[in-house]
Amino acid sequence: MLDPEASPDSAETGLCKALLAMRDVAEMRAFLHDLCTPAELESLVDRWTVVPHVLKGTPYREIHEHTAVSITTIGRVARFLNQGNGGYLKAAARVARRGSAREQRA
Repeated sequence: MLDPEASPDSAETGLCKALLAMRDVAEMRAFLHDLCTPAELESLVDRWTVVPHVLKGTPYREIHEHTAVSITTIGRVARFLNQGNGGYLKAAARVARRGSAREQRA
């Protein structure tokens, strides 16, 4: 149940549960478009776009030239990939695993 009086910590947990409740890409896309401003969504997309480049070890300037994402954002993503909470790495690994599983079934 949604609690309008939730503390910030439990509100964050509630948001995480709402994200996990989405059943497919279309539902998640609709939720994100409702939840985020266009600029916020663009920022999230930019960050996720540079993850594979950083993991591959591509130089920041080359990533910038390829994606048009700022060097500052690329550095921020790299920092959290190396010193963050492991979220980027876990998500990237799961996306890669699912892609490999689909390729094997095809």
